[in-house]
Amino acid sequence: MKPKIDWFLLGMLVAIGLAWLYPTPGARGGWLHPELITSLGVALVFYLNGLSLSFASLRQGIMKWKVHVVVQGAVFLLFPLIGLGLMTVTRGWLPEELRLGLFYLCASPSTVSSSVALTAAAGGNVPAAIFNATTSNLLGVVLTPLWMATVLQAGHSNSTAGSFSMQEVIFELLLWLVLPLALGQLCRPWLGEWVTRHRRFVTSVDRGTILLLIYTSFCDSMVLGIWTKHGFMVVAVTAAITLALFYLVFFILSAVCRGLMFNREDWIATVFCGSKKSMATAVPMAQIMFGTSPALGMILLPIMIYHPLQLVICGLLATRWKKLALDSPLNPKGQTNPS
Repeated sequence: MKPKIDWFLLGMLVAIGLAWLYPTPGARGGWLHPELITSLGVALVFYLNGLSLSFASLRQGIMKWKVHVVVQGAVFLLFPLIGLGLMTVTRGWLPEELRLGLFYLCASPSTVSSSVALTAAAGGNVPAAIFNATTSNLLGVVLTPLWMATVLQAGHSNSTAGSFSMQEVIFELLLWLVLPLALGQLCRPWLGEWVTRHRRFVTSVDRGTILLLIYTSFCDSMVLGIWTKHGFMVVAVTAAITLALFYLVFFILSAVCRGLMFNREDWIATVFCGSKKSMATAVPMAQIMFGTSPALGMILLPIMIYHPLQLVICGLLATRWKKLALDSPLNPKGQTNPS
C-alpha cells in the first residue's frame, strides 16, 4: 500500500525553510505586516473552528464523566506537572526559551480533529473523544495562559519572552479566539451545510493560515540569529525529550484506565485525547502571548516536534488496535487493554 503524504507536515517544513531563507518579510516591520496578519489569522482559524463545531455531537459524549475527568486532568494537570519537572532538570543545559517551550507544550490543550479521527479509526468512543477534545480547547483559552503566567511570575524561566499581563492576554484571547469562535457558532445555522459540503476547502484555508502563522513565528528568531547560536543539537535533544514525554503520559494514562476498568472504547478515547497536544491551537495562542518575543520560534519548537511524533505513533496504534478488534471479539468491560 502506497504511504499517504501528509501535506500539512510537509508544509510545516516549507514554512520553516522559507523563514530561514527569507525571514525579513515576516519579521516585525516586514512588508507582510505580521502584527496584523497574526491577529487576523488567529481570528480566521477560530471562526472556521466555530463553523465546524457541532454541539449535538458534544451532547452525545457528555455522560462519560470518568473519561472526561481523566482526559482533562491529564491535559491540564499531569502534563503541566511533568513540564515543571522538565524545567527543573533542564535548568542550565537547555536554552531558557526552549525550557519555556517545553512547558508551553505541556500546558497546551488537546487536539480536536486528529484525536477524533484516530479514535474513530481505532474503534474507540467517538462521542467521548469529540466532547473531550472540544472541551480541552475551550478550557485552554483560560488554563493555558494561566499556567504560563504562573510559571513566568514564579521565576521558573529567565527567558527573553519575559512575563505578560494575564488580564491583557485573556482580553486578547477573548477578542481574537473566543469571539470568532462564537461568531462561527452563530453563523453555523446558515453556513454549516456549506462547510460540510466544502470540508476540504475549509480545512485547506485553516491549515494554510496556521502555516502562515508558523512562518511569521520563526522569522524574528531567524533575523536575530537565535538558531545559529544554538545549533542542530538543540533540535535533537528536544525530539528525544518530547518522545519520552509522549510515552510517559501514554503509559500513565493506560495504567489509570486499567485501574478504573475502562472498556476498550473508553480506553482508546482516553489515551488518544489525553496524550495529544494541539498545534493548531497552540500556535495562535503563542502568537498572542509571546508575539513580541524574538524567541517565539524556539518556544514553539517542542510542540512542532511533538505534533508529527504523536500523529505517527497514534496512527500506528490506531491501525493495530483496529486490526485486533476485527480479528477478535471486543474486550468486555474490565478487560481494558486494547493491545
